[in-house]
Amino acid sequence: MTITSEDGERGVSPAIALYSILGFWLFYAVLITLRAAVMGFDSQYELAARRAIVTVIGIIFTWILYLVLRRFDTKPLGVRVVAAFSLAAPFALAMASANYYMFNVYDPVNIFTDGDRMKYGSEEGFALIQIVEDAISRYFFLSAWAGLYLALSYASEAHRTERRAARLERAAQQAELRSLRYQVNPHFLFNTLNSLSSLVMKNRRDEAEQMIMSLSNFYRTSLTGDPLDDVPLEEEVHLQKLYLDIEGVRFPDRLTTVIDIPPALMGACVPGLILQPLVENAIKYGVSRTSSAVEIRITARADGDMMHINVTDDGDNPPAKSDGGSGIGLANVRDRLAARFGDQGHIVYGPREGDGFSVLVTLPIIRRGC
Repeated sequence: MTITSEDGERGVSPAIALYSILGFWLFYAVLITLRAAVMGFDSQYELAARRAIVTVIGIIFTWILYLVLRRFDTKPLGVRVVAAFSLAAPFALAMASANYYMFNVYDPVNIFTDGDRMKYGSEEGFALIQIVEDAISRYFFLSAWAGLYLALSYASEAHRTERRAARLERAAQQAELRSLRYQVNPHFLFNTLNSLSSLVMKNRRDEAEQMIMSLSNFYRTSLTGDPLDDVPLEEEVHLQKLYLDIEGVRFPDRLTTVIDIPPALMGACVPGLILQPLVENAIKYGVSRTSSAVEIRITARADGDMMHINVTDDGDNPPAKSDGGSGIGLANVRDRLAARFGDQGHIVYGPREGDGFSVLVTLPIIRRGC
């Protein structure tokens, strides 16, 4: 049930209030009509017509009561309860007066016999007593509706609070995803600029130009997309190729790369830049800390509805547990997988048998929405 609007409107919406009022008075009209039929009153059609007029008057009065109660929607619950049950009294008295007029003052000849007119006459004392007695019964009727109104109003507040909490949670998750997406290692840019400076000083202009173009393409590709969107695995792999091309200029004799991914998986959706921290770690710990040649391999395979992406290197200096740098990048990937896929996305990593380090990312195969 939607009883508050997205713009923060408080209380019960007019549509819901109107439905509840119509429902209450329809129930009243049916109940009184059945009672009159069972008791065998004369002039049933005339009674029904006047009863319909009283019902319309009751609907109008109850709608006015609703408009008055809406003014208390911002007040504490205790104040609203007192207002609802206090305001029901004058409205009940007004409806009882209207009812008395329709059945006892306005043309009673058509609905009462001579004896009934004597019994239900319009003597001042009897009229006052009858109006008060009728007002009491109508007070309980209006109090029941007021109680329903308070329940709907409370449900409205609870629903509004839940939606606000959900919006805040979504906003926080989106902010977290953006933060994780943009945690591209600043050391990468620092090292790249240092390497670029070295190439320029050595007059290796072609290589410097290649590095500048690769760096430009890398940042244009990595920063233009929405960090909340998935990208095809093919696009993510292309981005890592750009990154590895840049690092290849830094380590021309020590870095080789192999990418082995089936074409059928290239269209699968993955979080953007999800592989970047893994490849960065492989460069930082597998390539930059050794003088021998290192191969970085990126592979992927399908396993039912799941996909396993593996980033490995065969360097002889894997990150140690005490090294906080690798922990940040791997925690980044772990948190993003959890935020995007829940229990279906996870990461496993550790030293390989022999030399090197391996990181295995597991996530569902999604082929639409990226």
